Amino acid sequence: MLLLSTLDRFLPNYKCGIQRNLMAVIGGLDTHISLHIATILDIYKIPQIIYGPSPVMTSKTPKLPFYQMVPKESLQYEGILSLLLHFQWTWIGVLVKDEDDGERFVRTVLPEFSENGICFAFIERNPKFTFVSEYVDMMKQGAKIHDRIMDSTANVVVVHGDSFSMIYMKWMPFLSEQEHMAKKRKGKVWILTAQVENISYVYQRDWNMDTFHGTISFMLHSNALPGFKPFVESRNPFSSTGDGFIKDFWQQAFGCDIPNPILGNVEGDVCTGEERLENLPGSLFEMRMTGNSYSLYNAVYAVAHALHAVTSAHFEHRLTVDRGEPELQNQQLWQLHHSLRRVSFNNSAGDKICLDQNGVLIAGFDIMNWIIVSNHSFHTVKVGRIDPQAPPDQVFLINETAITWHSLFHQARPLSVCTESCHPGSSKKVKEGEPFCCYDCTPCPEGKISNKEDMNDCYNCTSKQYPNKNQDFCIPKTVTFLSYEEPLGLSLACSAIFLSFITALVLVTFLKHHNTPIVKANNRSLTYALLVSLFLCFLSALLFIGHPQAVTCLLRQTVFGIIFSVAVSFVLAKTITVVLAFMATKPGSRMRKWVGTRLTNSIVLFCSLVQAGICTVWLATSPPFPDVDMHSAVGEIILECNEGSTVMFYCILGYMGFLAIVSFSMAFLARKLPDSFNEAKFITFSMLVFCCVWLSFFPTYLSAKGKYMAAVEIFSILASSAGLLDCIFFPKCYIIVLRPKLNSRAHLMKRKITV
Repeated sequence: MLLLSTLDRFLPNYKCGIQRNLMAVIGGLDTHISLHIATILDIYKIPQIIYGPSPVMTSKTPKLPFYQMVPKESLQYEGILSLLLHFQWTWIGVLVKDEDDGERFVRTVLPEFSENGICFAFIERNPKFTFVSEYVDMMKQGAKIHDRIMDSTANVVVVHGDSFSMIYMKWMPFLSEQEHMAKKRKGKVWILTAQVENISYVYQRDWNMDTFHGTISFMLHSNALPGFKPFVESRNPFSSTGDGFIKDFWQQAFGCDIPNPILGNVEGDVCTGEERLENLPGSLFEMRMTGNSYSLYNAVYAVAHALHAVTSAHFEHRLTVDRGEPELQNQQLWQLHHSLRRVSFNNSAGDKICLDQNGVLIAGFDIMNWIIVSNHSFHTVKVGRIDPQAPPDQVFLINETAITWHSLFHQARPLSVCTESCHPGSSKKVKEGEPFCCYDCTPCPEGKISNKEDMNDCYNCTSKQYPNKNQDFCIPKTVTFLSYEEPLGLSLACSAIFLSFITALVLVTFLKHHNTPIVKANNRSLTYALLVSLFLCFLSALLFIGHPQAVTCLLRQTVFGIIFSVAVSFVLAKTITVVLAFMATKPGSRMRKWVGTRLTNSIVLFCSLVQAGICTVWLATSPPFPDVDMHSAVGEIILECNEGSTVMFYCILGYMGFLAIVSFSMAFLARKLPDSFNEAKFITFSMLVFCCVWLSFFPTYLSAKGKYMAAVEIFSILASSAGLLDCIFFPKCYIIVLRPKLNSRAHLMKRKITV
C-alpha cells in the first residue's frame, strides 16, 4: 500500500500529486504474493515485472498487468520430459509441495508424462507449514516421506516446489538418519524445477548434503555480466552505506557481530569487513550471478528501456519539469504497457531480451549438475540447455559425459525402471493391477520376432523372410527346389540314368537271344514292350528334377501316370497270357481261341486309355502349374509344381494301384502252375514289391515338405520300376548269360516230362 501512495505520505486508495509516482513494480519469488500485488496494481494499471518462476500467474490471472522475465513454464516441463526420455528413466518418484501449485502440477503435467511412457512409483507431498505447534509433526512426516523415497525402487525423483523447498528437503534426511541409522544408503537422482533453489538456513550450513550430490536442476538462463564479480567482491557492510540488508546478511553468514556505535562493544566475534564472500558455502551465497538475479537485472533494464521509449516519443509534448528533472505523468501508464510488450534490447552479457505477445520472456533454461564435495562446498556445472529458439532437433541438448552422478552409482548412468528392458526376441506383458511400466517379458511365439527392446508385441516377418533362432531379426529365405546341383537331386538323376541303362542292356540281351526258348516262352512282344515301358519309367523321373517350369509341371505327373499304367498293363497282360496258356494246354479246352496277341493288345490298350482319359480330364479342368510355397518350410521359399486338382492326382495313383492289385492277384493264383519258365512267380514278387513301395509312398509323401516331396515320388518311381525289372527279368538274364545250357529245348522237354 505504501508503494501506491505518494512518496513519504501513506494515503490508501489515493494518489496525491503528480511527482515521483510509481511507474512499475519488480518482484518476486513468491507466486502468491505476486498474485495479490498484481490484483491491487490492476486498479491503477501499474505493470508488475516478475523475475522468478510464477506458474500461478499465467494459470489464474491471464488479464492482470504483469510481465514475466522468465521463460514460459511449459517449456521447463517439456525439458524435464525430454531429460527422462533421453536417459530412459520411465519409473520415477514425484515430490511436490502440498499447495495449489503442487496439485496443479500433479493434475496437469503428470498426465502428459504418462502419455509419453513415464510411470510413477510414488507421488509424495511436502507438508505445508502453518503453525509452530505443528512443526514437530511436520518434521516427523518429512522423515517418513524421506524413508519412503529411499525405500522406493525408483532411482529418479522429480521435485516441484518453491525457493524454500530445499530448506525442508535438507531436514528430511537429517531426521531420518537420526531414527534409521541402520538403513542402507541409496543414491537418487534428484531433478529440480527452476523454482527450487539450493538455499539454507544459517544453522544448516554444515549439514551433510551428500544426498543431493549429482542433482540435475533446471535453472533460469544466465550469463556472466561484465564487472559483476568485482562488484560482489567489493561489497561489505562497512563500505556499503545505506544498505541495511547486507549488514544483517553479513552477521548471519559469517557468525559475527558488527559493533553499534550507540550501544558500544558487543560480545562474541566482531565483523572486520575482511571476511571473504567466496569462502561461504554455495547454499548461503554464490559468487556467480544466479538465474533469478539475472532475471531481476533484465527486468530493471526492461523497465528502463520501456520508460525511455515513452519519454523519447513524447518528450516535447508530455514533459513537465520539476527542479530540472523530467517526470512522466500518470496518464501515460497505459503507454508504458505498450512499450513493455514491445521491449527488445541486448543486455551487457550479449543476450537478446524480448517478450512474446503474452508478456513472457523468450528464452530458455539451463540444465545444471550439482557437485557436492567433501567439505560441503557446492558448485554447479552446466550440462545442457532448453532453447525454444534453436532448430527443432536442438531445442533440448544434454552433455551426458559432463554429468557427475551420485557416488553410489559409481559414475555409471543410473537406471530407473520398474522392470528391466525386455530384450529383442521377447515382448512386454503388463502385470495385472500394476502400472504399465511394470511388466513381464515373454518370449515371442514361434514364427514371430521383436527386434527392439520393450516392444509391446511381436510381429511376423514378411513372406520372404523367417525369424532367426533368437527371434530378434528376420533372415531372407533361400529359394529351394530339387536341382541337379545338389547331392540329393544329382544322386536321384544318376540312379534314374543308371537303371534306364540297365533296362536297355536287358533289352539288348533279350534281342540278342531272340530265338532262345526262355525268350520265346512268354510272349516276346510283351517282354520287349514291358522293357521299353520300364526304360521310359526310369527316364520319367528326370521330369521331377530341376527348376519347375510350366511344361514340366504339365508333363511330369501325366507322363509318369500313363507310362506306369502301360507298364503295369503289360505285366497284367503277361499274367493273363500265362494263365490262358496253361488252360489252353488241357485237352478240349476252349481257351485256345483267346491265346494270341489280340487279347494282350486289347488289355494293354484298354488299361492305358483309361489312365490317359483320367489325365486328359485333369489337364482340361485343373492342370498343374508352377507355384511358390513360402510357408511350409522354415527359412525356405519352395519352388514347386502345384498339382492343381489333388483329387485327380490321387485318382491316377489309385488307378495304377488298382491295376497292380489285379496283376498281383492273378499272378498269385497262377504261381504254382506246372509250366517251364513260369513267370507267375516272378510277377507275384514284382507286384508285391510294387504294391509295398506305393503303399509306403502315401504317408511318406504327405509328411514330406518342399523338394523332399519330389524326392519321395522319384524314389517310389525308381524303386517300383526296379522291382519289376529285378523280379521279372533278372532270373531270365541269369539263365541267358550265366547258365546258357538251361536255355535249351531239350532241357525244357526234360522238365515237362519230370512234371
